[in-house]
Amino acid sequence: MLDRFRLPRRMPRSEPELPASARTVAIIMDGNGRWARKRGLPVLAGHRAGTAALRRTVEAAPGLGIRSLCVYAFSTENWSRSDDEVRDLMDLFRHTIRTEFPQLHRQGVRIRFQGRRDRVSDELLGLMTGIEEQTAGNERLDLYVAFDYGGRAEIVDACRRLVADGVRVEEIDSAALQARLARPELPDPDLVIRTSGERRLSNFLLWQAAYAELVFTPTLWPDFDGEALRAALQEYAGRRRRFGGRAGDR
Repeated sequence: MLDRFRLPRRMPRSEPELPASARTVAIIMDGNGRWARKRGLPVLAGHRAGTAALRRTVEAAPGLGIRSLCVYAFSTENWSRSDDEVRDLMDLFRHTIRTEFPQLHRQGVRIRFQGRRDRVSDELLGLMTGIEEQTAGNERLDLYVAFDYGGRAEIVDACRRLVADGVRVEEIDSAALQARLARPELPDPDLVIRTSGERRLSNFLLWQAAYAELVFTPTLWPDFDGEALRAALQEYAGRRRRFGGRAGDR
């Protein structure tokens, strides 16, 4: 008799498939200053060690299935640091473009800068433009360097372009705004990594990272390398991306 009152058995919902690989990765390179202070070194030594970490990471990325890599090199807020540190960073950036980026060019890396360009010297601007042109035909990896970049400023600038382009209110949608971002060709990141143990985005890719998976590692940026990148990708691969839906929804 009780069988008549039993509820029908609910079929378990199938879980979303695990992501195979993160094709687009963004990294907040944090911890250069702390790395230097732990060793009793000037902050500039940490930034130089961070440049070496960047090269190691870029060289490892294609072998791990990454197609696009975006790194946070210098934010719009970093101008507020001491004059000496800003000057040292600009000198190091020039040195990196002259000595490190040509080697990445020979490895098939296409380099693009993302952010403002009106606050740098003519010399640095020329170096940035030159390496972009030199690497334009490369296809092994797209490296986006966020320099003098802020996510809020990028969205504000995109809104200004909508107005300047005469886009009508009823025509404004996500696609229209995204087309006017600083680098609309940059795919939305699958994964955002922040080093040094801090747990925030710090105004980085606020639009693009809306549904990115986040991995926070205690490793200071100068100690980051291909193995650390592999570990972050493995953590990503164990997650289920739902994009606002529930498990099993299609």
